Amino acid sequence: MTAADVIVVGAGPAGAATAILLAEHGVSVRLVDRARFPRPKICGEYLSPEVPRLLDRLGALKAVDAVARPLAGMRITAPDGTALVGEYRRIGPWRPYREQAMAIPREALDAILVDRVRALPVDFAEHMRVTDLIVTGGRVEGVEAIDDDHHRLTLRAPLTIAADGRASVVAQRLGLRRAHRLQRMALVTYVEDLADLGRYGEIFVDPPDYAILNPIDPGRANLSVVVPMAHAAPWSGRLEAFFDARVKQLRHLARRVAGARRVAPVRAMGPLAYVVDPPRTGGVLLVGDAAGFFDPFTGEGIFSGLRSAELAVTAAVHALRHGDVSAQGLAGYQRARRLAFADKERVTRALRVVVGNRVLANLAARVLVRRQRVLDLLLGVIGDFVPPRALVKGILGR
Repeated sequence: MTAADVIVVGAGPAGAATAILLAEHGVSVRLVDRARFPRPKICGEYLSPEVPRLLDRLGALKAVDAVARPLAGMRITAPDGTALVGEYRRIGPWRPYREQAMAIPREALDAILVDRVRALPVDFAEHMRVTDLIVTGGRVEGVEAIDDDHHRLTLRAPLTIAADGRASVVAQRLGLRRAHRLQRMALVTYVEDLADLGRYGEIFVDPPDYAILNPIDPGRANLSVVVPMAHAAPWSGRLEAFFDARVKQLRHLARRVAGARRVAPVRAMGPLAYVVDPPRTGGVLLVGDAAGFFDPFTGEGIFSGLRSAELAVTAAVHALRHGDVSAQGLAGYQRARRLAFADKERVTRALRVVVGNRVLANLAARVLVRRQRVLDLLLGVIGDFVPPRALVKGILGR
């Protein structure tokens, strides 16, 4: 194998985007993933209105447009049945890249991005599982891996970028991952023959649960139900029975999907939330879910993965050109991440409190029904094109 400037571990959206952008900067990249693409992946399959900007930058938007379903906005149903409808549209000075979100099967999205990787001078290896890191003198110098033929390989590069998702081997080997007190699980499946499946995503809040119905094809939707881990754990061997019973308990959701058919096995992912500390070691960056995750309510996963790839590539190219991939030389990435994501994370945590309490959820819904601008601002924040501080000003009436 030829030498590379950067090893990217994981070829999901964050990893593929990182490899694409690095290659376009003339950086030699080795991209490895334990899977073979296309491959199934548990996901809410939602792209916020700002994701098309990133896909356009990656040269993948045209291919995504060919298979994605546009979403004009979101319909949110509170525990008492109060319904809120917001659309992605220009609000004052803030305008989304497109006035719509998109729904797309994750398998299709990943395949499009990987095809884009294959069109570039990237050394891409599938069915290659990273098992450990090479760390010398406080700096990551590469990875140990096992290929498709079960051969053990040592891959070296000045910089390793971890995009290997929730179960990141890189984050675990560096001791960066910590448990989060919010212990919740997502149960995901598909339903068909669903009446009035239009151009809106649908959220049903019914504490301690919430559900998201995301239309990905005519008559077909991704249905995700998020529940406390403690409630689902005793049913680990009977997840489909638990899922069906839980849907019936969410009365507004149950009414909405009455007559629909569940057409795929129920898959589970959890605990959803976890914390990943910034690395103190040189020679390594973390992007996407490898850098941490909180809650899927705002659907920020794909956007944050692609945006963090942009930020990481900026830092990586600067560090490589200056010959400094020490922790200090890469520190600009963490500063850029905080600037890009910290305010949105605070909004997400506040929303978590609201949607986790029946009284607060009903009260918030009744207030937002009367204050459409605040609802639109909230949807803009969720859609990644309105700065969170604008929402605070809107709530305060400024």
